[in-house]
Amino acid sequence: MIMEYEFTDGRKMKVGTMFCVGQNYSKHAQEMGSEVPKDPIIFLKPPIAYIPDGGKVILPAISNLPHHEVELVVVIGKDCDDVSIDDAVKYIAGYAVGLDITLRDIQNKAKKDGHPWAVAKGFRTSAPISRIVPASQFADEIPFFVLELKVNDDMKQFTNTREMERNVAVLISYLSGIFGLREGDCIFTGTPEGVGEIKHGDRLHAELKGYITLDVSIK
Repeated sequence: MIMEYEFTDGRKMKVGTMFCVGQNYSKHAQEMGSEVPKDPIIFLKPPIAYIPDGGKVILPAISNLPHHEVELVVVIGKDCDDVSIDDAVKYIAGYAVGLDITLRDIQNKAKKDGHPWAVAKGFRTSAPISRIVPASQFADEIPFFVLELKVNDDMKQFTNTREMERNVAVLISYLSGIFGLREGDCIFTGTPEGVGEIKHGDRLHAELKGYITLDVSIK
């Protein structure tokens, strides 16, 4: 099965590697009992984790504590390596709102045991992403966005991406210098404070305010 992003202008693009940034908002780091790390925390999600707007998140039976994490998602439009911060904007195809669905109990055990987070973060349907707003809509600058998440109509997370510890350009430069970035890769740029438990039957509504929305249900 080929996973494809859908753009608001009708274009499609194959989903690549999802690079995810941990603890990129100071208040979220605090609520997790940590501090903003000296170097970025990076983990990956595979393309099979992707589901589009209107999809259903399938929670694995191995977890008893799934959590929501709303994030700005940046989609890469062309291959790049060793990109400077100033040139980062040239490689962005568009912006979306996404959810990093996390099996918190599995992640906590992995942290305690010194093991990777792949199971907790990368399971099938763990990465809902809205339609993509083309970067061309913002000329040659990387905009700031207001992010919000409601669960069953109750506001749970709200922030402005100005609050990120490492901005989009810095993240693109960092990731392109280590991994290289390819067309269709995306970056989950981190979640603000307010993460919390979700359960079967919940409805999640996320927004990049004024631009795009994402609605998914929990199966």
